[in-house]
Amino acid sequence: MSALSDPRLARFAVIGALLAALGVAGCGRKGGLAPPPGASVAEPVPAAQPAPAPELGPDGRPLMTPPPPPQRRTWIDWLID
Repeated sequence: MSALSDPRLARFAVIGALLAALGVAGCGRKGGLAPPPGASVAEPVPAAQPAPAPELGPDGRPLMTPPPPPQRRTWIDWLID
């Protein structure tokens, strides 16, 4: 009996191919979709707004803003970093 006709080997090969396909299914550029070639921007981009003044507490000092939450990471993020 040849090794190529072994059902266990075929099953492992299919599982391996599926895992590899799943691993790279989310790969790509981060960010929004790029416009198609030749597309024009319908409206101009507005000028940058100045940062709002910080809110002041009762003692006249600026209030502390909470730090942003940490980014959630998964075990497969090393592929896209």
